[in-house]
Amino acid sequence: MSQPLVIRTDVDGITSLIFNRPEKLNTLGHAVFNELRQHIIDIQDDAGVRCVILRGAGKCFSAGHDLSEVAELADQQASEPGWESQTLRMLERMSKPVIAAVHGHCYTGALEVALAADFIVVADNARLADTHAKWALTPIWGMSQRLPRRVGLATAKRLMFTSTIIDANEALRIGLCEAVYPLDRFDEEIEKLAHTILENSAFSQAAYKRLLEATDGDSLDKGLQWEVYETEGTGPDVQARIDAFARKSK
Repeated sequence: MSQPLVIRTDVDGITSLIFNRPEKLNTLGHAVFNELRQHIIDIQDDAGVRCVILRGAGKCFSAGHDLSEVAELADQQASEPGWESQTLRMLERMSKPVIAAVHGHCYTGALEVALAADFIVVADNARLADTHAKWALTPIWGMSQRLPRRVGLATAKRLMFTSTIIDANEALRIGLCEAVYPLDRFDEEIEKLAHTILENSAFSQAAYKRLLEATDGDSLDKGLQWEVYETEGTGPDVQARIDAFARKSK
């Protein structure tokens, strides 16, 4: 029986989705996206999942799109345009916080996947790049939309036009990632980060995601109006959290 291309593990409310083609540096293709998509569907309706972490097995997160499948994917997209992009949009709009935890290579299509997470954290051996231009390709998984929103238009253009591979510290400097951790403590630091998320209200986190999604790109005044008039109010755990704080303060 063949191994899954995306492994799901669940521990104490934290779900990891792990790209599992280590012998091919976790390169991405239609079959990988097919499994990823089903996991996203399953997780969205799973109340036991509080935080999702995207990982890669073996030496790296992912070396990107499997170039041997480019022609095949082009044929598939003729009948199903935007299928992979739609899958990443489903990931992006999931109500649970999603962390992309990147070690080693994270190139092009892999970076597009990581950018669909709420934020990216990296190991100190991470290397990231958009290499579409190196291969005379153009993005169809979201690079042109998410990268400028993450790092700014001019920096995105520089990365896109030059196909420059950047290291972890440069990714942190330009705001592509939120933290850099030593590789030998990467798993430990990711787990600590996920548990910090779990300490807070899932209701608030889901509401935040919907609020930020609804107002992205709006004017300040329009966003402020949405925040007030479309508020989701307080969650079912508000009183329990206040009571717990009061007990600790005594």
